[in-house]
Amino acid sequence: MKKATKIKRIVLLILCGCLLLASAACFLIEGKLTRLLPSQFAAERWQGEGETDFAQLTCFLAVDEPLSLNEIYTFRYAILDKLHEAGYEADTDTRLFRDAWYAAGKLSVTSELGRAEAYTMAVGGNFFEFHPLRLLGGSYIAESDLMKDRVLLDEDLAWQLFGGTDLQGMPIKINGVPFVVAGVVQREQDFASRRAYTSGMQMFMSYEAYTRLKEDAGAVCYELVMAEPVEGFVSGFVEEKFPIGQGEILVNSGRFSFGRVLSLVGDFGSRSMQTHGVIYPYWENAARCVEDWCALLLFLGLLFLAFPAILGAVLLFRLLKRGKKKLTEDLLPGVKEKAEEAVRKQQRKHWEKKHKDEK
Repeated sequence: MKKATKIKRIVLLILCGCLLLASAACFLIEGKLTRLLPSQFAAERWQGEGETDFAQLTCFLAVDEPLSLNEIYTFRYAILDKLHEAGYEADTDTRLFRDAWYAAGKLSVTSELGRAEAYTMAVGGNFFEFHPLRLLGGSYIAESDLMKDRVLLDEDLAWQLFGGTDLQGMPIKINGVPFVVAGVVQREQDFASRRAYTSGMQMFMSYEAYTRLKEDAGAVCYELVMAEPVEGFVSGFVEEKFPIGQGEILVNSGRFSFGRVLSLVGDFGSRSMQTHGVIYPYWENAARCVEDWCALLLFLGLLFLAFPAILGAVLLFRLLKRGKKKLTEDLLPGVKEKAEEAVRKQQRKHWEKKHKDEK
């Protein structure tokens, strides 16, 4: 009987050890996944070592309600007014906010060596501060560029058009209009982005240049990093002032925190249901893929941890119960007896002293 009990305890200990290791592995992998996507941490990069806190938000516009450039500039002025109200010294060159936006479509691209139909992202603002794609050659395009005729090619498109990646300054034509290659980028290599991106060869160009090629173009996504003196300051302002229409506002800051990921476990089954007329860009689909994996790993980690925790609680309860029994049956009677003996001795001394004084 004792041998069977001993074997049972050993099996339970081994099982608990394995479950604890599995739980630790789930939490470790989940922790690594939360830092996988640079596009979700623009606020942290912009804050750097500074003392001012920043928040990051993304506004996804409905496909039939794109954002015009005038609306973007109007919102920028609203940002400056809000920062002034909060006591910040903000101007048009402020470091207290950064934004970016994009529109997308297919365009025909030709070079002396090849041609292709390229998925084109027309970007404005500080797009590559939000999405720091790796440069294989050349430089990014920026809002401050005086000429809007520079474009970035991804690696696949560069090889299709020129058979290489060192292409800075090379001429191309987009829908018959001359442009110049600014550089070549490598798309994100993480598993989620590779799975989410399905549009083929890609090109980035100035939003202003794109609208000259497609006059009916409009931004379908707007990203913002902004100083946040108190929690909820930025999200409240965006909900009040941004022309979101039937779109969706997402708070990127803290989206991989324990509480946010745990809430996804409770939303299982309904998370995939979308009631907005929104088409997410590939980086948001990648982020949602990572969120799903994080939620699964967090759930498994907590599940694996549950049995050792319950077993530990039971053992602790038994030890406390055994300790209480030992206390009441063994220790307390002995202490009580010693105390009574000490009282008797004290009374005896007092009696002897009293009678000695009487004599």
